[in-house]
Amino acid sequence: MRRKPYGQKGMVVAMDILSYTAAGLAAAIKEGRTTAVEAMEAALARIDTAEKDINAYITVDREGALRAAAAAQEKIERGELTGPLAGVPAAVKDNLCTAGMRTTCASKILENFVPAFSAEAVLNLERAGAVVIGKTNMDEFAMGSTTETSAYGETRNPRNPAHVPGGSSGGSAAAVAAGECFFALGSDTGGSIRQPAGFCGVVGMKPTYGTVSRYGLIAYGSSLDQIGPLARDVTDCAVILEAIASHDGKDSTSVERTDTHFTEALVADVKGMKIGIPRDYFGEGLDPAVKDAVLAAAKRLERNGAVVEEFDLSLVEYAIPTYYTIAAAEASSNLERFDGIKYGYRAAEAGGLHEMYKKTRSEGFGAEVKRRIMLGSFVLSSGYYDAYYLKALKVKAMIKKAFDEAFAKYDVILGPVAPTTAPRLGESLSDPLKMYLGDIYTIAVNLAGLPAISVPCGQDAQGLPIGLQLIADSFQEKKLFRAAYSHETFERMEG
Repeated sequence: MRRKPYGQKGMVVAMDILSYTAAGLAAAIKEGRTTAVEAMEAALARIDTAEKDINAYITVDREGALRAAAAAQEKIERGELTGPLAGVPAAVKDNLCTAGMRTTCASKILENFVPAFSAEAVLNLERAGAVVIGKTNMDEFAMGSTTETSAYGETRNPRNPAHVPGGSSGGSAAAVAAGECFFALGSDTGGSIRQPAGFCGVVGMKPTYGTVSRYGLIAYGSSLDQIGPLARDVTDCAVILEAIASHDGKDSTSVERTDTHFTEALVADVKGMKIGIPRDYFGEGLDPAVKDAVLAAAKRLERNGAVVEEFDLSLVEYAIPTYYTIAAAEASSNLERFDGIKYGYRAAEAGGLHEMYKKTRSEGFGAEVKRRIMLGSFVLSSGYYDAYYLKALKVKAMIKKAFDEAFAKYDVILGPVAPTTAPRLGESLSDPLKMYLGDIYTIAVNLAGLPAISVPCGQDAQGLPIGLQLIADSFQEKKLFRAAYSHETFERMEG
């Protein structure tokens, strides 16, 4: 397939390229209206102008990205790459291993770590023809909700740089919102895809636990972590999830599924769909602007044929202590491998092995990571295991049962992503408990292993985006895509 020379009538100029969705760009490349190289050049040019204000990336592999884009273009022209992501520039959160490209987890302890292999989700993207630009900023080891705990500086919200982008996948959300990539991968342990998507005004999805391989994801909480997409619209989200969902024998929690044709569910029709709204999500602490926007979205779906009811979802008040007990316990175990021996940072001038361990971990980890390691070690320690960790596991099972009972009645649960819009930089970091409470609507989804999606549903008086969260039962992503796509379509139709 030969293209007309760049700049002729009908060709796409650089700024027009950046306005494409991922699926739209792939179609334009396939039809010869632009190329993968031109798309990559446009994204890199945008990074050059935006990064000084946003700081969405830790690493940008400029030369490697341009080489990979040229290779992808050749395969597209030969007809070897025909998928809906072929030639599309993408970003990857910096806790996903990338062969030959630095992977830091936004921590000093891994500042020079270059993996010899790539995460399975990254490999699946590359098999689909997507081209990785680089690695996005995040809260250190995914521990945080603002992307301010990074050892490489905080990321700022493209909608208002005085505010946080959310976290821990804040760099991925900000890069998509700022046009520094066409989509990104993030990881979600307690809302770390959905909350930054809501704060930055993009679409983010956490799939059912086990749908996307965790092989190559540097673990925070192994029973909670799940990789998912951040994109400009619901269609892109479905396309990306189709590409990265796969069974992987290298991941013992990976699930073999045959129902991953998610784009089939992109239908603007909610007639007869039963949507439940938990009363527990609309009580004290919820910003009035967020409440109004979310309930307006529910009314819109109801006007278009959905059956919307309020109900009581019990145990919400126990979700935060349960989550932080389990997540911290798993983190303390997962992070013990970073000791200065096998890889990563090693403290200098240590007087012996044990002193080297202590100095390396003291100097290499940030304050929030240390806090969670200490909490996790405490709840797993002799004398406290039964009182805290075991009790948290029992409450986790009760939370899952409460969702099971809700999904016996409803196709989808609707609520806010976060109780407020994006806070100003520094506000949450000075009060860790306030930061933890910001996860109140998202963490129960991870405890129950459920899929959930965040879609924009308006703005507050400051122009900051508001996120709508839709939750479905395990392996019911198609219901989510149908409801989210319908919301997106109806909102656009109503102006």
